[in-house]
Amino acid sequence: MGCVFDQKLAMLYGAWEKSPEGLLVDRLSTELIIHLLRPQRGERILDVGCGSGNHLLLFHRLGLDVTGLDASPYMLDIARSRLGNKVTLKMGRAEDLPFEDNEFDAASLIITLEFLDDPLAALKEVGRVTKHRVFVGVLNGLSPGCFSRKCFAVFRDSIFGQMQLLTLWRLRGCVKKACGNVPMEWASVSVGTSSLRRYGERPEREPVMQSSPFGTFLGLAFELTYTLRTENLPVKQRLKRGAESPVGSSGFQV
Repeated sequence: MGCVFDQKLAMLYGAWEKSPEGLLVDRLSTELIIHLLRPQRGERILDVGCGSGNHLLLFHRLGLDVTGLDASPYMLDIARSRLGNKVTLKMGRAEDLPFEDNEFDAASLIITLEFLDDPLAALKEVGRVTKHRVFVGVLNGLSPGCFSRKCFAVFRDSIFGQMQLLTLWRLRGCVKKACGNVPMEWASVSVGTSSLRRYGERPEREPVMQSSPFGTFLGLAFELTYTLRTENLPVKQRLKRGAESPVGSSGFQV
């Protein structure tokens, strides 16, 4: 199951969210999620690992029919207090989703895979319950900022101590194993250094910056494709000779 958030872990994660880096990632990643997922008003979307509901609120404001799932009753209580009956909330594991095949038009796993023991199983399950598009967002193992925070977590309490950071290549490999050779597109944000950010956030929104595999937040979207395969069924019973055939052994009877 991986790491299930309790009050302590929620506080550690909240501390990072409110840090300058976390606030920047939140602003930039919101734009990236919408750009790559391309949600359509009225679609059914599942947010796996919804936590306290930040992205549930985003999807609700975009006019989607939203369902959130999390393994932590503590985090679901926070999401419920924020959103009330605006969304559907369920407790469950990402590796064993309590939904029917193709129940949702789209799905997202945003800063979720890092906390799971088996990311591949979660991607297979999301592929099973989703018809069209899936967005996966992770904190990037190739980001200098994420890597340094992961190292410092050895010496002090940090949410990064609970994560297994993923890279673009590992994420693409997991998606391919889980869902086949599906079309993918990706981008990253929060790439620039602190000196570059003196010029504002505009450089971070440039395509050349977002095509770097080193951003703090890495987003990958893929379109589910389906193929049909025919399978020959074996004949269970041998045909009887002659008697049941309307045609004689030497050809048509006149």
